[in-house]
Amino acid sequence: MNIRTFTAAALAGIAFTSVLRSDDWPGWGGSDPGRNMYSTAKGIPAKFEPGKFKKNSEEIDMATTKNVKWIAKLGSQTYGNTVVAYGHVYIGTNNAGVRDPRFKDDKSVLLCLDEKNGDLIWQFTVPKLASGKVNDWEYLGYLSAPFVDGNTLYSVTSRCEVVALNADGQKNGNTGTFKDEGQYMVGPGKPKVEVTAKDADILWKYDMMDELGVFPHNASNSSPLVLDDKIFVCTSNGQDWSHVTIPSPQSPSFIVLDKKTGALIGEDDAKIGPHIFHGEWSSASAGKVDGKWQVYFGGGDGFLYAFDPNPVKEGDGNYMKTIWKFEIVPDEYKHDKTGKPYKYPAPEGPSEIIATPVVYKGKIYVACGQDPEHGEGVGRLICIDPTGLKGDVTKTKGALVWDFKDIKRSISTVAIDPATDLLFTGDYSGFVYCIDSKTGKLLWQHDTQAHIWGSPMIADGKVFIGNEDGDLYVFEAGKEKKLLNQVNMGAPILSTPVVANGMLFVNTQTHLYAIGEGAKAEEKQK
Repeated sequence: MNIRTFTAAALAGIAFTSVLRSDDWPGWGGSDPGRNMYSTAKGIPAKFEPGKFKKNSEEIDMATTKNVKWIAKLGSQTYGNTVVAYGHVYIGTNNAGVRDPRFKDDKSVLLCLDEKNGDLIWQFTVPKLASGKVNDWEYLGYLSAPFVDGNTLYSVTSRCEVVALNADGQKNGNTGTFKDEGQYMVGPGKPKVEVTAKDADILWKYDMMDELGVFPHNASNSSPLVLDDKIFVCTSNGQDWSHVTIPSPQSPSFIVLDKKTGALIGEDDAKIGPHIFHGEWSSASAGKVDGKWQVYFGGGDGFLYAFDPNPVKEGDGNYMKTIWKFEIVPDEYKHDKTGKPYKYPAPEGPSEIIATPVVYKGKIYVACGQDPEHGEGVGRLICIDPTGLKGDVTKTKGALVWDFKDIKRSISTVAIDPATDLLFTGDYSGFVYCIDSKTGKLLWQHDTQAHIWGSPMIADGKVFIGNEDGDLYVFEAGKEKKLLNQVNMGAPILSTPVVANGMLFVNTQTHLYAIGEGAKAEEKQK
């Protein structure tokens, strides 16, 4: 059963406050388990005016905007990606915006906003880990894009927890098996606060640090993949502050949970832990090969993995078996011409996979990259045909359809237009690429002259992508390069624009914009 079918089936037995529309964007990659950043929406404007700030204020004067319906103030750093479902908009940020006066210190927050006007419905407040920036970097905020499945959303917190939240928040009281939100929001050992109607309702919580012994490096960010009754997430296991030692090499890198209870169903059998270069921050995707699901995961060791989503019992554990793996790091990225090995994170050397693998027409597309703090370096974008693959297929004839090495390190997830089979992506050096997804041929590229952290979004024959300078680029999704618009949003764009229900949602580090053709602001902006 695919995700669309499952969601429809779930709706039949549950009453919701609103209805999932076909153009909702309920998770990272929408409702597509292949995670292709593409929407069928039409009428999305290429041009708009984001407005000007009021004097001595962080508030934007809505009278100076054009085609902007509403703007919501976020924190000071926002790396999360927008999700839109059932009339709600979800976005992860930090607490520097201080929407809730009870919490004035550094915390991560997931905001649930009203899709109509951007008003706050509820806030999920997550305290920082006591271990500090080695596990939970200061002010990074909430990174995981939730997946909304019926009246429940699944996400990974900055505390390395997988959580299920009630989409209605505390409006209908405290439901689920978790009952101590008042303590959770302030952190262990501190006086609990009273739970209000504007707080999140945690249904269940699975702590990967406590349960699995994982050691997240700087941040936990996986955006869950939901297939039927299972949730697949990356554990973010990695190195400690020394950037040499891996404290938990035997802990899993990839797990699957029961979405109803949060119980662990299984973990990967790949033994990635001892070979992690730095950290692990990729999200999974899924596709069918010969009628059977395979789940794809980009490892912190530079391998693309395909797992059987149904764990089998071996000894004392249950394991997702590796169907095949492919090393994205070519030989020339491992050693120089004299045979001397490159030491990670050398610009000429190997990288892990941070981007999400995309499944499109039976092929898998993904690039390699590193933590942006490591700067620019050599990259590689590959296309894999998973048909009939078993074991280590790095050298297997036919596994690699094409590779593109004229790209720098990339943490961007590709987007492919079904109308043309054109693939669009970006790299950390700031280049946008248009590539024939069938052949790997470069058709055009564009230098945005600033780092690209996010991914492209395709909708209405247009490609939307932002950069660190705060410039949003809008290209025609065609074989010839045509820049339709370049607009500065006033703050860095370090995440991905998304399209839902005829609206373009763009979040900068500090604000979330809802943009639509002919859209006009509400009379009262909260």
